[in-house]
Amino acid sequence: MRFATIRTDRGLRLHVKGSNGYVDLGDASSNETLSSLHGLANSGDLGLDAARAASQLEGTQVEPHQFAAATPDAPRVLCLGVNYAEHAIEGGRTVPKWPESFVRGTGSMIGPFDDLVVPMLTERFDYEAELAIVIGKGGRYIREADAFDAILGYTVMNDGSAREWQRKATQWTPGKNFEGTMPIGPEVVTVDEIDISDLAIRSILNGQVMQDARTSMMIVSVARAVEYFSGFTTLRPGDVIATGTPGGVGFARTPPVWLTPGDVIEVEVEGVGKISNKVVAEQGAPSDWPWRALEVDTTNF
Repeated sequence: MRFATIRTDRGLRLHVKGSNGYVDLGDASSNETLSSLHGLANSGDLGLDAARAASQLEGTQVEPHQFAAATPDAPRVLCLGVNYAEHAIEGGRTVPKWPESFVRGTGSMIGPFDDLVVPMLTERFDYEAELAIVIGKGGRYIREADAFDAILGYTVMNDGSAREWQRKATQWTPGKNFEGTMPIGPEVVTVDEIDISDLAIRSILNGQVMQDARTSMMIVSVARAVEYFSGFTTLRPGDVIATGTPGGVGFARTPPVWLTPGDVIEVEVEGVGKISNKVVAEQGAPSDWPWRALEVDTTNF
């Protein structure tokens, strides 16, 4: 099955892809708990059974601007960094033997076709094509062999990154959490519909392919990522795990390639979906803001 969160005159509503178009799952099931992805993830098999029945119905057509972030009410976004060997090497690192990880806030999420805002405080805004895992049942201490039982499905994301903020200190949080910098969607594709082990993943900037790899090239696989994160935290229904980006990002190119207003950046994962975002400048930010990463000498900070 394929789920999408749709903007409607009643607010954000979870829909399942029907025989034609998309079906409002809360209405079709007469269960408002299923009107959000978080509610569906918490409903377990009963919710999925209701969704299967609804997926046989004829739905309505949806325009690109109606797609909201696929997981707008995600409890957390847990992220793997440097999870492709080529990306590690292009960044001057050795291939890691332990996962690099960080957390994104849901405030950074936007829809799969929304404008992607370049923060006023960055001059080095970069793209990162990623496959995202959406947790279903979840749990703690989930073994690799049992990982797929804990997953609801997969979606596509762009881990938009303010590089000078990411690299100014030892922690990545600021560079990965500017508002409106993480498009995700358009659909969540359930585990039973797709084999995620070896799919093409790429980013395309203004029509030019920038990243081109396969999910089989991950250092930490999807199943091992679930095992890793569940070792130190209970994975909850609706949590998102971002699985890292392949080589070809903007900062590693000569000369570097930064996203600027007017660009169109696309990310696609074979069989899962494609997102496309026009890059725009942030409006209304104070021009005299004192925290500018490129202008501060941190040697004696």
